[in-house]
Order: sequence, then C-alpha cells, then structure tokens
Amino acid sequence: MTSKTMTVALSIAGSDSGGGAGIQADLKTFHAFGAFGTTAITAITVQNTLGVQAVHPIPTYIVRRQIRAVAEDLRPAAVKSGMLASAELVHAIADEIESLELPNYVLDPVMVASSGDRLLDAGAEDSIATRLLPLASLVTPNLDEAAILTGMPVHAVPDMRAAAEKLIALGAQAVLMKGGHLESTELVDLLFDGQDWTEWRRPKMNTLSTHGTGCTLSAAIAAGLAQGRTIREAVDDALGYVQRAIQTAPGLGGGHGPLNHFASPRIIPPTAD
Repeated sequence: MTSKTMTVALSIAGSDSGGGAGIQADLKTFHAFGAFGTTAITAITVQNTLGVQAVHPIPTYIVRRQIRAVAEDLRPAAVKSGMLASAELVHAIADEIESLELPNYVLDPVMVASSGDRLLDAGAEDSIATRLLPLASLVTPNLDEAAILTGMPVHAVPDMRAAAEKLIALGAQAVLMKGGHLESTELVDLLFDGQDWTEWRRPKMNTLSTHGTGCTLSAAIAAGLAQGRTIREAVDDALGYVQRAIQTAPGLGGGHGPLNHFASPRIIPPTAD
C-alpha cells in the first residue's frame, strides 16, 4: 500500500564503505528531509576518509533491474545520480530514466573523490554530457567537473557563469555551479535556469570535513523536489543544510571527514504571537 504522505526519492550511485558519501550519505540525507530513500547501487567502493582503495562496478544488468524494481513498486518523485563509474553504466542509466519517465532528475556528475581519487572512467565523460545532461532537471557540477563537461577553464565567477550557460545549451534544464573550489575566502554558488540567475555567497569554512558534500547536496535537492519544492527553494534548503552539516561535523577519521547528517534540514522562522 502506497503512503499518502511520504514521498519517495531514488539514488543511483556508488556505495561508500566509510559511510560519508555515496549511497550512505544519500539515504541519511533523504531521511533528514523526510523522504523515503530507495537505491540502485552502481559500484562498491573500498574507501575511508583517507581515500579510495578499490572500486568494484556492479554489472550493468543488475543496475538496470534495481532501477526498474524501484520504479515499478516504489515510484520515485525525484531521482539523483552520483558515481556512475563507466560509459556503459551511463548509457544504461540514461535508457532507464528515459524509458521509465522518471521525474525531477538531479545529475551530480561525480568524477573525482574529495581525496583526489578518480571515480569515473575518462571515456565516460562525453557520455554524461551527451546522454544524461539532456535528461537533467538540474546538474550540480563543481569547477573541475564543469571544466571537463564544457571543455572550458573554470576558475572564477565569470567562468562559472559561462560554463552554466554552456551546460544549458547542452541540454540541462537548470545548473547549480558549486564554487567550493574557488581560490577565494568567499564561497559562491550560482543557479541558472536558462533565464534567471540566483547567487549565494558566504564565508568559506576552513575544514577537512568535506567528504560527501556533493552527494549530500544533490540528495537534499532531490528530496526537496520530491516534496514539491521549486528548484530554487530546494537548492536554498540544500545549501543551508550542507553548511550546517559541515559546521557541526563529528570530526571522524584522519582525512576528509564526513558531515553531520543529523543537522536540521530547514531553519523554520519563528511565528509571531
């Protein structure tokens, strides 16, 4: 029996044995936002806060069947994808999203882990641009990912704007350019939907607790979209959540540590008496 109140979100991503990123981070984030989390695991990684030691891709037909099993019985109101590992998987996932008409697709083009370890075959980069971008309600690249997808250098805010425009031209409905890698004391994130720009600015935090930030952000956005938030509202909620999750991070591990996924998903202003 389908719940009348709880929405379903689907994460198509890799498993992180360290629990800070990937499927694990996505499920924690969906739960924080009150969405029921479902998964299609694309790869099993051997990793912790110090780095990725090994990657075992899941056979493509198993990934396809996971997506179909969820869609047939627990119809997701939004979908996000993260680590996709290979071009073959990218094409298979694009086929399933398209044929099953899965809505509110958030594409996090995961290519390299926080530790610097590669999580996507170099040959799959073009496939993400040609197959998945045209299906995306929102794509959430960092500066490095945007540079790879567009073939443009992306180092400063004007570059971010130019890259966002090109990603829209390549087929994405909206782009959230993440500015965490800017060489600046200020963090700038830009949302562009092909017409309107929204900009968020805040001081950059000096912290190593950044493992899984991109996964957490895209999962939070997907949860918001599943619950009927607009893209701008969902992005605003997600950025605030990630900031609070970093500020209150538990300080685990000896490398890039995980966030605090128990952080408040939204700050509700007090009502007047």
